[in-house]
Order: sequence, then structure tokens, then C-alpha cells
Amino acid sequence: MLEKLAQIKERWEEVKNLIADPEIIADMKKYIRLSKELKDLGVIVEIYEKYKLLLSNIESSKNIMSGDEEDELKAMAKEELEELTKQKAELEDKIKVMLIPKDPDDAKNAVVEIRAGTGGDEASIFAGDLFRMYTKYCDSRNWKTELVDMTEGTSGGYKEVIFNVIGEDIFGQLKYESGVHRVQRVPKTETQGRVHTSAATVAILPEADEFDVEIRDEDIKKDTFCSSGPGGQSVNTTYSAIRLTHIPTGIVVQCQDEKSQLKNYNKALANLRAKLYEMEMRKRTEELARKRKTLVSTGDRSAKIRTYNYPQGRVTEHRIGLTRYDLQNIMDGDLQEIIDELQLAENAQRLKEGTSDTQDSE
Repeated sequence: MLEKLAQIKERWEEVKNLIADPEIIADMKKYIRLSKELKDLGVIVEIYEKYKLLLSNIESSKNIMSGDEEDELKAMAKEELEELTKQKAELEDKIKVMLIPKDPDDAKNAVVEIRAGTGGDEASIFAGDLFRMYTKYCDSRNWKTELVDMTEGTSGGYKEVIFNVIGEDIFGQLKYESGVHRVQRVPKTETQGRVHTSAATVAILPEADEFDVEIRDEDIKKDTFCSSGPGGQSVNTTYSAIRLTHIPTGIVVQCQDEKSQLKNYNKALANLRAKLYEMEMRKRTEELARKRKTLVSTGDRSAKIRTYNYPQGRVTEHRIGLTRYDLQNIMDGDLQEIIDELQLAENAQRLKEGTSDTQDSE
């Protein structure tokens, strides 16, 4: 572990020098990438220095206990050693998790897409409930949300809603939400009080900037149209809404949330960039999934990941067998405990696989 940490500090020193190089400063793409690497490595270097100091203090306490000092001093050293040994174990566990290779997308902003699935009007209403849940969760984390596009359901909720989430380390938190979410409850339209099962699909995409995905102007077909509201009526008479078609892939995105055509174009372009980036990311994720188990959804979004059961007030996270009888608070945005548990399970799996790989190589 010390050897690995020493290598990381060596790389941190190297990057610190590189980032001051005028040639690097002139290359914005490299400069941004190295700045991010310096920040990430700096967190580990800080823990490394703390760990080295801890080891030094442990060695000093052991020397006192084995030396010619007075019994009272030895007793104090023994007590201190017990506390330091406990701190060492805790810090080593933390370092092991920190040394797990990070997904470079984890620090990115996210694009969240929610679509009504099976269940007709009730599925649209549930998609609206999920949209409210995520926006409340984002508010609790002081993350900014920006609506990109939406299609309202005929009886409330949304057939589809797309929004951006902006802040720090967004995708690393939200990526576990990709998949099919099921709801079990009595719909408002149900006259006999029967519980129905409906579903909505959630897709979490990392935001891709212009350095990640290059889109040529000639590859985009741009259409403008009037923004529309419920029932299809025109909201304004100007052609401010934007529809972009990526000719090589056939991907279509649109944005009508802003009154400005330029703002809608920029949002639609960002969404298109995210979708193109996701295509590449999906290939990587599927390859990763073949090599190891992962709790992050692959390109196949048919997997049912969570059930919200209203009659029992229960939320079940199927991937880790977690059940919480706290449905109302969770629907009000109290998602952090579930996300934390998913991250812990993912890290434990990766640590286990890392240990197995080490043993195999030996």
C-alpha cells in the first residue's frame, strides 16, 4: 500500500510541474484534464501524509514501550498505541476504497431522462413522481437542475421528461438510478381498488463537453418549431424550439424549455453530445460487465432495479436486497441512504475482485 501511495505522490508532483508548463496551459484540453487529475491525486496525497505520520507515531510509541522509560510513561504509550492502531485500521480501509480506480465520468454533471413505461396514464403519473423525487433530492444536495424537454401525460405526470443536473461529482452519485423503476399502488382511475403495477425507465447519462465528443456542423440537421404545451397548443408564436438530428447515427434531440432559440440550441446540443458519449460509454460498460459484476446498469435498461409499493409503504432495491419502509420520505427526495448502500456494495465487490486478481497474479 505504501509503495502504491508513494507512486501516486510521485505522479502528483509530476502533474503539478506539468500544469505550470506554458505549452500545457496553451492546450486547453490537456490543461483541464491535468487540473482534474491534480485535484483527484491531491486528496489521496493528503491521506498518504496523514498515514505516514500515523505510522511514525506508532513506531515512537513502540520504542517507548520497549525502552528504559518509567512505567507511567510506558502505560501512556501503550494506551496511545491502542488508539493509533485503531486509527490505522480505519485509515487503511479508507485508503483501500480510495485506491479503487475511479470512473473518470463520476465527476461529470448528468443528464437525467425519465420515460413512462408500461401502465398507461398511471405510468406517466409515476414518471412525474420520480421527476419530483429527483429534483427534491438534487435540491437537498444543492445541485442545480435545468429542464431540457418534456412531454406531459394526458392525466398528469410526464410521458417523457429530460433535465440536466449541475454540480460536483453528480454522475458518480446518480448513475445507480439507471434502470426500470416499478410502482405498485391503486391508480386514481381504478374503481374497484385493485393494486396495479406500472413502470418508468430512468436513464442517467454523463454530460459530455466539447473535449469529449466532437460534433461536426455538417453532421447536424437543425429544425425549429413553436414550443407546445399540454394538448399540443402553441405556447408562443416564435420558432424558438429546436430539434437536432445527428445524421450519422440518426439520434434526434429537442429542447423547447427556453424562450431563446440560442439557449434551446445549446441545451439540445449538450443533450446530443451526452447521447453520443453514452454510445461509447455503453461499449465500455458492457465490456466491464463481462469482466466483473457491477451495480451500474449497462446499455440494457430493461433490468428492474427498484419497486415502490404504496400499500405497504415499502421501497425495495433489488440489486442489493435492500428494503426500506420509508416510502413517503424517499419519494420526497430522501435517496442518499439507498445510494450510499449501492456505492458500498459496489466498492466491496471491486475490493474483493481486486484481492482475487492479486492472489491470481501471485
